Amino acid sequence: MDRASRQSRVAKLPPRERILDAAEELFSREGIKAVGVQAIADRAKTTKMALYRHFATKDALVEEWLRIVAADYTAVFDRLADAHPDEPRAQILGIARFIADGLPEISHRGCPFINSIAELPDRAHPARRLIETHKAGQLHRLTDLCARAGLPDPDEAAAEITFLLEGAQVSAQNGSIEHAGERLMRIVEAVLDRHSAPAVTGVADVAAH
Repeated sequence: MDRASRQSRVAKLPPRERILDAAEELFSREGIKAVGVQAIADRAKTTKMALYRHFATKDALVEEWLRIVAADYTAVFDRLADAHPDEPRAQILGIARFIADGLPEISHRGCPFINSIAELPDRAHPARRLIETHKAGQLHRLTDLCARAGLPDPDEAAAEITFLLEGAQVSAQNGSIEHAGERLMRIVEAVLDRHSAPAVTGVADVAAH
């Protein structure tokens, strides 16, 4: 979406949504700490007083923004579950493809969760707790998919895939790996194949038969 059409769309939103849209744009581009409430109000074409009517504090606004980001990721799991209800492997690969396709944007703006955690060292911060709860929920769903796919150690498979998904986003953000998206897809498929492969029978067991 070009800048003019975005501005036209945002101008039609109610004040609360305009504030969230402005916060998303500024937090993603400049970071949480660097962006003040006045800057968000100005971009949303409203006032600080109006902003505080919707969000009691800046921390509350940060938390709500990240809640929306988390909901977008959760919706991906839900859409894939609807599209492939009896194909857990296809759902896992769909999740990997979603991340792979989003890496170009990550390379410019960074992952909102990674960026936010770096700016929220206090693990008691509501937004930080929200991120950790979201990540735990994603790992749980991924582990369940690995179990439904018949992988003998779904916890380990889900942990490996999570490392890959998150590592790919960091690599895209810092530009350390070329063609990160396609490499991510190949490696996730390899992990699934390796965990799906039957265990090799020991030499002694073969001799016994």
